[in-house]
Amino acid sequence: MTVTHNLGYPRIGARRELKFALEAHWNGESSESALNETAVKLRAQNWQHQGNLTLAPVGDFSLYDQVLDMSTTLGNLPERAASDKGSTLDEYFRVARGRSPGDSACCSVHAGEMTKWFDTNYHYIVPEFSADTRFNLDPERLLEQLAEARAQGVAAKPVIIGPVTYLWLGKEKDDSQRLDLLPKLLLAYSELLEKLAEAGAEWVQIDEPALVTELDSEWRHACILAYHELKVAPVKLLLTTYFGELRENLQLACELPVAGIHLDAISARSEVSQLADWLPPHKVLSLGVINGRNVWKTDLNATLDWLEPLRDKLGERLWLAPSCSLLHVPVDLERETSLDPEIRNWLAFARQKLDELNILAKALDAGRDAVAGELEANREAIASRQGSPRVHNPAVARAQAAITPELGQRKSPFSTRTKLQQERLQLPKFPTTTIGSFPQTTEIRQVRRAFRQGDLDQDEYTKRIQEEIAYCIEQQETLGLDVLVHGEAERNDMVEYFGEQLEGYVFSRFGWVQSYGSRCVKPPILFGDISRPNAMTVDWIKYAQSLTDKPLKGMLTGPVTILNWSFVRDDQPRKDTCLQLALAVREEVLDLEKAGVGIIQIDEAALREGLPLRQSDWEAYLDWAIEAFRISANGVKDETQIHTHMCYSEFNDIIGAIARMDADVITIETSRSAMELLDAFKGFEYPNDIGPGVYDIHSPNIPQVDQVTDLMHKAAERIPAERLWVNPDCGLKTRRWEEVTPALEAVVAAARELRAAQ
Repeated sequence: MTVTHNLGYPRIGARRELKFALEAHWNGESSESALNETAVKLRAQNWQHQGNLTLAPVGDFSLYDQVLDMSTTLGNLPERAASDKGSTLDEYFRVARGRSPGDSACCSVHAGEMTKWFDTNYHYIVPEFSADTRFNLDPERLLEQLAEARAQGVAAKPVIIGPVTYLWLGKEKDDSQRLDLLPKLLLAYSELLEKLAEAGAEWVQIDEPALVTELDSEWRHACILAYHELKVAPVKLLLTTYFGELRENLQLACELPVAGIHLDAISARSEVSQLADWLPPHKVLSLGVINGRNVWKTDLNATLDWLEPLRDKLGERLWLAPSCSLLHVPVDLERETSLDPEIRNWLAFARQKLDELNILAKALDAGRDAVAGELEANREAIASRQGSPRVHNPAVARAQAAITPELGQRKSPFSTRTKLQQERLQLPKFPTTTIGSFPQTTEIRQVRRAFRQGDLDQDEYTKRIQEEIAYCIEQQETLGLDVLVHGEAERNDMVEYFGEQLEGYVFSRFGWVQSYGSRCVKPPILFGDISRPNAMTVDWIKYAQSLTDKPLKGMLTGPVTILNWSFVRDDQPRKDTCLQLALAVREEVLDLEKAGVGIIQIDEAALREGLPLRQSDWEAYLDWAIEAFRISANGVKDETQIHTHMCYSEFNDIIGAIARMDADVITIETSRSAMELLDAFKGFEYPNDIGPGVYDIHSPNIPQVDQVTDLMHKAAERIPAERLWVNPDCGLKTRRWEEVTPALEAVVAAARELRAAQ
C-alpha cells in the first residue's frame, strides 16, 4: 500500500479559532488554560481531518510560529525574555510580541526579529545566536502533542526543523559564527530524537529546506556532519525539503544517512527521475505531488501518468504527500457556498488536497478503475478551466503587447524632481508620516459587514466611512504629523480590497491563511486576465484631502505585492500576470494625480518575498518585478511624489534593485533589527529619500522619544539627514488607538528634537 502523509496542516482553524483565542488571552480576557484547551481541540480536529493518511504530522501546530517553537524546544530564547513573572508561555510570547499578558509597558522587551519564511508570506521569529549560546532541551511541547495524538489513535510522525536549517535561519548577535554552534546543537537534537523514540515515534520528519538554496562548502559540510552524527538516533529520519529544486545539493541529499527524502515535486518536478535513480534502494522517496501553496485542483490524471512508472520502479518505497506544509492554504472549500460555482470547481483547499492525495494513492494501489468517477470529475474540472472564456481577455493582451520601456521612465532624475516636490509640499526636515492604515476598530468592521450583507445602502455606507476618515484626519492633525493618510477604513485588506475591484479575481469568504501569530489574511484568487473597470480609491482620497490643508498620500498596493499575496493562476508566467496588474495600477495612479493628489504611495511590501531562493535566479525576477513597479508608478509629473513601502524581509542584498525602482521616498522596516537592515547603505549610496521604520507596530510596546531619536541617529550614520523621513515600520490597522496615539506622539516629538538639533 502506498504510504500517504502530510508535512503540516493549517493551525488557525476553519473559523479562525486560534486567532480569537490568542487575542483573548493577550488582552487578558482568558487564561492560559483556556488558550491551551482551544489548542487541544484544534489539534484533535486537525488529526481527524487527516484520518485517512498513513502518517499524520505532530508538532506542526504552534501557538505563534514553528521556528520560535523550535527555539523553545532547544532552550534558545533570548535572556531578555526571561522573567520571574509568568510561565514558560509568557516567556514565549515576550519573544514573539515583546510582551506577554500581565506584563506592563515598563516590563516589555524587544521582540524577536521577524522575517519571511523563504519565499512565502508567512513570517517567522528569527533565532538569535552568540558565542555564549547554550542549548538546553525542553521537549515537553512535542512529547505532549505526541501523547495526545497516540491517545487518539493517530499514526503520528513528529515534525521538527533540522539543525542546519535552524542555524541557517538565525542571526549572530555578536562576531561569532553560527556554524561553530553545530556540535552543541547536535547534542540537543540527539537527545530530542531519543526522547521521541522513547515516546513511541518510529519516523521523524526533519525539515531541511535550506537544501533548496545555494549553500557554500561550509554549510554543505555542516549537513554531512549533522546527519552522520544523527544517524545513530533510534528513529527513522525523513529528510524533508520544499519550495524549490535541490540542484547541486541533490547528490548530497541522496548520500546523507537518513531513511528517506521528501522532494517538492511541484517545484522540482525535473529532479524526480534523477532522485529516483540515485537514491539507494534502502531509502524511501517521498514526493510532494499536491501543491501545498496554491488553491488549484491537481490534474490527477496527468500526475498519475508520471507516477505510475515510478510506482512500478520503487514499489512501497514511494510515498506521497503535498509539496510542503498546508499551512499556506485555507482549511476547507466546503464552506465556500457563495463562491462562483464554475470557479469553485477549479479549486482545492487543505482538506480537498488530502482527498486528492488519497485518490492518487488508491489509483496506484488498486488501479485507476477503482477511482474512475473521481478521475473523470477531475478531468472535467481541469478541462473547464482550460477552456473557459472567462480566463482570457483580448483587450488586456493587446495592452500588454503595447508596453514600451518609456512607460517606466520618469521625466527627470530625482535631483530635479525633489526640488519641484519640495516647492509644492513645503515639508520640514525629518518629515513625519505613517504607512497608510489606522486602527481597524470594531465599529469600522461592523460598518463594512453591514454593507456587505445589505443592511446598509451605498449612501449610508459612504457617510459612515467618511466619518471614520474625518476622525482619522482630525487625529493626525492633532498629533502634528506632516503628511497625512486617510486611514483606509474602507479596506478589508491591502490586496483583497483592490482585487475586489479588478476583473480577473474571485474571493472566498472563509479562505483565511496565517501570516504570523494571530494575523490572518484571505488571499484573493487570481484566475484570469486583469483589468480595472473603474477608479478604486480616488473618491475616498479626494474626500480626505478636502478635510485638510496638509499634504495627503494616496494609498495603493503595488503590482508585485498584489501578485505575491494572491493565489495566482498557474497557466501563464507570473511575469505576464504582474505586468497586467501594473497597467491596472498605473491607471489608478494617473487618476489620483488628475484629482490633485500630490503624494502617491505604492506599497511593494512583498517585493523580496517573490525573490527566487537561489541568487543565480534573482536577476530575471528582479528585472520584471522592477519593470512592473516602474510601469505602475512612473507616468506621473515630476512634482508628484511617489512613495513605496517594504517590510519584514532582508533587503540589503537587493538594495541596487530597490534603487532602480526610482521611488522618490521608500519606507522600510528597521525597528526590530535596530537599523541593522540599513547596513547596506554603508557600501551603497542610495540616491533617494528613505523613511526607516522607528515604531514596531507588530508589538504592543509603545516607543519612547529617546528610542526613536536613537534609531534615527543610527540611520543618519548611513543616510544624509536631509533625506530621512520618520515613520512607523508598517500600517497601524492591527493596533488600537490607545497604543497608536502615544506611539505617534513619541514619533512626532522625536522628529522635532531632531530638527532642533540640526
